[in-house]
Amino acid sequence: MTRLNVDDARCEALFASGLQRSDAPTGASVAEAISRAVRRFGTRGCAGRMAQEFGDHPQAAAERMCWVRRLTAKTTARPQAGPARAARPVPGLAPVTVWLIERRGAEMN
Repeated sequence: MTRLNVDDARCEALFASGLQRSDAPTGASVAEAISRAVRRFGTRGCAGRMAQEFGDHPQAAAERMCWVRRLTAKTTARPQAGPARAARPVPGLAPVTVWLIERRGAEMN
């Protein structure tokens, strides 16, 4: 799975989570919200919930996605470029979440 796909999956999961701006999220709460959303809905479920919100409330969904993208960029460190490995750590995600995302991505290809 490419870096872009992991970032997208992370954003979709955070979008589908219950985390709100008013929660004053920290890096730890963002990581927990992402992991919880992936465990609860799966990566496809997160993407589906996001798509439904864009269909039902496009303006609010666009604003939330902008916030989500800024928040994930701010709370996750970018690893140095190097050779891709199947089980490399991804900041902000529990290893099992990364494994689920990579596995689902492989199934879709």
